[in-house]
Amino acid sequence: MSKKQAETAPPDSRDGVLVADIVPRRTRVFSDLVHAAMALILAIVVILFAIYLRGITFGVESDARSAAGVFEWLVDIPSSLLQQLVVLSVTVSVLVQLLVHKEWLQSACAVGALLLGFACAWGVSLLLSGSGNPLLLSALWSGSTHIGAGLLPDFYAAIAAFLTVAGPRRTRSAIKWGWNILVIGAMLLIILSWNSVVGVVVSICIGRIVGLVLRFAIGTQNTGAWGEQVVQALRTIGLAPHALKRIYREDADDVLAASLEDDLIENSRIYELEDEDGRRFVVSVLDNQVHLTGYLNQLWQLVRLSGVAVRHDRSAVTANHHHYAMINGLRSLGLPAPVAYGVADTGESSILVLDAEPRPVACLPDTFDEETVTGFLAYLAKAHRRGFTHRRITPEAMARTSLGQPFLAGWQNGDFASSAANLALDKVQMLALFAATVGVDRTVELASRVWGKETVINLIPFVQKVAVPADTRALPGWNKQLLEQLRRAMGAMAPEEVSESLEQVTLSRFSLRSFFALALLVVAVAVVFTQLNPNEMVKAIRDANVWMAIACLGFSFLAWVGAAVSLGGFMDRDKRNPLGLLCSQMAAGFTAVSMPAGIGPAFVNLQFLRKSGYRNTVATAIMSAVLAVQAVITVLLLLLIGLFSGKNALSGMIPVNTLILVVAGVALVVSVAMAIPPVRRKVTDTYLPLVKSYARSLLETLTQPRELLLSSVGSLLLNLATGFGFWAALLAFGYSMNPIQVTFIFLLANTLGSAVPTPGGLGAVEAALSVTFTAVGVPSTIAVSATLLYRIAFYWLRIPVGALAMQWLNRHNLI
Repeated sequence: MSKKQAETAPPDSRDGVLVADIVPRRTRVFSDLVHAAMALILAIVVILFAIYLRGITFGVESDARSAAGVFEWLVDIPSSLLQQLVVLSVTVSVLVQLLVHKEWLQSACAVGALLLGFACAWGVSLLLSGSGNPLLLSALWSGSTHIGAGLLPDFYAAIAAFLTVAGPRRTRSAIKWGWNILVIGAMLLIILSWNSVVGVVVSICIGRIVGLVLRFAIGTQNTGAWGEQVVQALRTIGLAPHALKRIYREDADDVLAASLEDDLIENSRIYELEDEDGRRFVVSVLDNQVHLTGYLNQLWQLVRLSGVAVRHDRSAVTANHHHYAMINGLRSLGLPAPVAYGVADTGESSILVLDAEPRPVACLPDTFDEETVTGFLAYLAKAHRRGFTHRRITPEAMARTSLGQPFLAGWQNGDFASSAANLALDKVQMLALFAATVGVDRTVELASRVWGKETVINLIPFVQKVAVPADTRALPGWNKQLLEQLRRAMGAMAPEEVSESLEQVTLSRFSLRSFFALALLVVAVAVVFTQLNPNEMVKAIRDANVWMAIACLGFSFLAWVGAAVSLGGFMDRDKRNPLGLLCSQMAAGFTAVSMPAGIGPAFVNLQFLRKSGYRNTVATAIMSAVLAVQAVITVLLLLLIGLFSGKNALSGMIPVNTLILVVAGVALVVSVAMAIPPVRRKVTDTYLPLVKSYARSLLETLTQPRELLLSSVGSLLLNLATGFGFWAALLAFGYSMNPIQVTFIFLLANTLGSAVPTPGGLGAVEAALSVTFTAVGVPSTIAVSATLLYRIAFYWLRIPVGALAMQWLNRHNLI
């Protein structure tokens, strides 16, 4: 139905009520495309399972077929006959019901979808057969299929496409029973080994994709309330309609564009109602079919934002009932808001009725002045005092009453009993909007006057791009530096120590930090599944002396203690949390599985220090001091042991030419960069002050004798514990060697192996240790076995313990 057709539609008089409305024949439902995408994802996941996790799919099929004893009587029925019964019963029952209800187009499209389902199943079968993957082909192949166009059981795709186009299962009983018959038939044919689980699931997914795309293209019969149905629903809430006329926004191409008439309800149909007493109302009708778009937007906000409550109204009824409660709650506070008469529900629609007068007026951004901005700030502050939050403050939500008083419209996505994070988010959205229209400094000045300086300062951690709606970012006054300017202007009101202590709140689930954490997890899983060799590890443990293996594990725990002492030595006594320190070093064992050696502990230590109350510069200085002390202790230990043991056979392992080339290359890059004036100014003006500040903090940290001594003791304990751990691993296989010499060789080989940028030095450390100890006389079988035992105790067993420690740190907000 076009806008022009609706506007020229003649009124229809029934029961004395004039109704000007045209019911659309079909509606394209966006959820069809969403469900098609989900079916595609499911098919891909099942295929990947069939290739890489064959044991799971084989187990499912085996469990299903083990139940065949219950259905022994089915063995006497030919499987082809069972298949034909399913196809015949489903298609005939559905087509009969469609034709009885004179759904000619629907029945024709359903038959077309059935044929298209067959064709797509054949096409996908040819593609999968052409892949030549034996694991995939064996998973899809069954007694009724063959390589080529018949690889997939095609009738599942055909019937699934047919039922999907015939209509949603809730609309007709035959369609509902058709799906039940298809599922039961599939289970029986799998039990009888006629079809494979993977083949059935992929085939049904293909049919769903075909049917859903076709159904979206031709549209679905509209199930919402229109015309006379709306009139009947209005009578249930005490209204006596005289005339009902559909209205449209003249400035919008979309007939369902949001309007201030019904408080910016998304995708609603708006009517003008006049009752028998001459009173005028605005009637907003929201259908479930079109509400899905708003629901998906709510779900996206729920996924995108972290630590912030977001409404997710699954149905039009839920959305309208909540909206009705919101605007009545605002009016009870004495705030301007639409005057709601009531709500009526009928079928797939929910109807919200509002008084037509007084009509709100849009408040355009170019009309904002000091009085207007102050009015909006005060309005939001009053709503927040009673826990009401808007959740989507955009230029479109800025409105005035008929008397010119500013107020916020569009409370459909808002909520009450709101958390502090949601209150802050609302304020940030309003500040960003005004900063883009009246300027940053003016906005901060007015906000501090209305909300108070302390409130504005506490909002600094929430000033992030993810908090600002897209409509605000589309304003002419918006630029990429606006939020940074806003943060600086707000921070200028706070003392330096307060401003630096306000750490940014994590609002986005897709921030760099969350992406980094997810990447670490993916790498960790990949490393564990690709590099873990259980057979070799079990053999090493089985052949080892139990008590020496336990001693090796004890040295691993002692190394954690040494690392904790090394870090805690530079921390203030009142900020030391012994259990937190130990858990932070345990958590480093988890990061080691996905990060190069040394980087994981540094990352964990930095986060732990920040959460313990240290500013960024101080935390970085402490972490750097710990790394410097550990490096110096390691070098000194190597020099001392080398002098007294005479072990210098490995002194030439670092190629001199390579070292010279690296140093020369770095120097060349730095020189060329500093020769470019813009780069030089950027370095001297921006980065050099930060380096000087960091250097001062580092020097200050390293010049504290007591703290330096304690950290050195911890570093010495860490190095000796790791060295003695490998000594215990050698003893576990009956090879005795001087522990001091073992520590020297171990530290040198482990340092070289850890320099390779693999997760935890994986592969490189094992190679360096086994080769090095073999070179100094340890039998190769013992060297390899000792290396495996050492890595089990100092690497693999640390992964689950580190994961648990990281969870504990997260729960206690220490990382």
